[in-house]
Amino acid sequence: QSTTRLYWIADKIVEMTIEMYREPRKMVEDISALGLRHVGYAIPTEFFAPFVSGAVEVVRTMTTDENAEDGFRWSLTLISKILVRTILEGSTIVMKAINTNQEKALVKAISVSPRGKRSMELLNITVGTQSISPFYWAIESGSLVTAQAMINDLLTIRADRDNYYYGYDDLFTRHPEVIQRLCADAANLLWPLLDGLIWRSRVAVAGQRRVNY
Repeated sequence: QSTTRLYWIADKIVEMTIEMYREPRKMVEDISALGLRHVGYAIPTEFFAPFVSGAVEVVRTMTTDENAEDGFRWSLTLISKILVRTILEGSTIVMKAINTNQEKALVKAISVSPRGKRSMELLNITVGTQSISPFYWAIESGSLVTAQAMINDLLTIRADRDNYYYGYDDLFTRHPEVIQRLCADAANLLWPLLDGLIWRSRVAVAGQRRVNY
């Protein structure tokens, strides 16, 4: 990290500890969103407690006001706990597989999910009021191998005794702009996506509809 970046992080920490008192509800949502982004960075949660202790020690050398020190400690500890909880709840096996950028790891991670919930495991992680898309995170982080594996899994037709399962609707409901996103950030994934889609005729004949897959 550059010195400028570290200064920015230090300023942001002080700002967040103050805002926690001013607008606690908004800060909880912002911190949860920040924690979900840290899930994709694979940040070890063991680092948060030493970081809080170090920050409090620095503040102790800058003031003799015990109330200011206690207030800073309480606020930063609360922020740390929210981040840790969000990271732990958001660290699904799918997100961990994305960090490896290996198709085999993703296939193994998603294989334990039931057919009916399989697509949303790849498209949505929710912690509190915040959510993140593992599929979009794979694209943003450059894990295109796992992103292609996710597309292949989403667009595979599966069935049991009661239903057929096909992730097309879930994909375009969660990400209606997915074609534009792939054109802008991951053009190599367009062919796997288009190859997995189904053309359905608008005309039904004898109760049957022609499709091309």
